[in-house]
Amino acid sequence: MVRQLIDIFNIVKKSLLMENISIDSVGEYANYLLDSILTYLPSIIAALVLLILGLWVIKMTISRLRKIMEKRDVDPGVRGFSLSILGIVLKILLFIVIITKLGVETTSFAAILAAAGLAIGLALQGSLSNFAGGVLIIILKPFRVGDFIEAQNESGSVTEISIFYTILTTPNNQRIVIPNGQLSNNKVTNYSYEPTRRNVMTVGISYDSDIKKSREVLLNIVNSDKRVLKDPAPVVFVGGLGDNSVDLSLRFWANQDDYWELHFDTIEKLKTELEEAGISFPFPQRDVHVYDMSKEK
Repeated sequence: MVRQLIDIFNIVKKSLLMENISIDSVGEYANYLLDSILTYLPSIIAALVLLILGLWVIKMTISRLRKIMEKRDVDPGVRGFSLSILGIVLKILLFIVIITKLGVETTSFAAILAAAGLAIGLALQGSLSNFAGGVLIIILKPFRVGDFIEAQNESGSVTEISIFYTILTTPNNQRIVIPNGQLSNNKVTNYSYEPTRRNVMTVGISYDSDIKKSREVLLNIVNSDKRVLKDPAPVVFVGGLGDNSVDLSLRFWANQDDYWELHFDTIEKLKTELEEAGISFPFPQRDVHVYDMSKEK
């Protein structure tokens, strides 16, 4: 079919370049062109119907497989990655079937496709690196969908692992897209990998405050909260002697789901209960000594 259309185009082109074009020849060319279109019109319509039907079947297949994977609790990252690859492969196969239906020879098309694939591969080396990085992420699982990670100076919850990119959502509900190649070749901090997490708080008290009493207040605050894990037990010790304060280090463990809520609640309790216990918080201050030099003179 394609070869016949090219022949028709060449005939029309030659006719237009001729100086003297008779009405009869133009009519003959028009009739020939109309007959050719009518001859191959069923193939064109069949290809369009096949395209629409094929895209619908691919969409329904992907949707069905997604539901099956969700019922079987397949990892969301693996689910999204594999379905993306499957969708691309099915669409490529559909395209090959359609061009075959239109009369294009498969052997010549395969050679063209191979050459085009080589050129595209050389032009998209970065994308191929991202694809390889996505495969490594799915296999090695340094993080999963739902984990809170920090990478490339960005932090957020992993919402999607696609073929080329990983999508994060920040606590401020901002969307961050990071190439998989960078994630697989650089440092990634996964805050959600372990089920529990340690919280470290530094509390500064004035030098004239009672350290023992302050330690008792801090331990009472965390031990009275059910979200704080008993094993390992919370500890309080002097972490340093600052310019204006004695720095107490409070350390306790909690489950990942309770971490941030417990963190902010504890900060508020530290302020109120230490003040009720008579423990003062330091603030930057200086002692200024004034000398009267006139008396010495």
